[in-house]
Amino acid sequence: MIAVGTVARWIRRFDTLVANHETHLTELDSHIGDADHGVNLVRGVHETLNALDAPTLQAQSKAIGMSLLRHVGGTSGPLLATLFLRMAAAFPVDAVEVNDTQFLEALRTGVDGLAQRGKTELGDKTMFDALSPAVATFEREHAAGTAFPEAAARAVAAAARGRDATADMVARKGRASYLGQRSLGHIDPGAASATLLVQALAEVLV
Repeated sequence: MIAVGTVARWIRRFDTLVANHETHLTELDSHIGDADHGVNLVRGVHETLNALDAPTLQAQSKAIGMSLLRHVGGTSGPLLATLFLRMAAAFPVDAVEVNDTQFLEALRTGVDGLAQRGKTELGDKTMFDALSPAVATFEREHAAGTAFPEAAARAVAAAARGRDATADMVARKGRASYLGQRSLGHIDPGAASATLLVQALAEVLV
């Protein structure tokens, strides 16, 4: 079962991971963006720790989404916010915990919502290139009967492959799209931070 405490641990772990990777995320963004992805994400996610005490999964995820929208700059804020706001809408009203399948369905709803909000698809060189294969792998492994923590670990590996594949893509969305062919050879910083989000989830499910 996935409870409000699980989600709180997920976001706290994400906060730690982005803080640990701030310099790397900023370096990635310096090549194809405004060199502020690390700083923005660290500040914004840390503010979100104040939104974790809501009593239900729906209220908690909505609070997380609204906090990310207010405090994370650039395009990442609205996209990550949409992920959690769509997750909130997918959780049963007043539920303090859900089963693994329900949680995964909510996560799928969130990632699909993120893609709709950003009008993005695979190959655009965005965080969706990490999140989409991660969730697809998570779903496939769960359907096959893989233990949920192991399914999550395999989702991290899929996210990392998606992240690394962005180095061979020409950006079609966001600030990096202005660079055209010059965006080749650089990993998308949003895909890198999205991989940390999946990693944080997997680490709290162990």
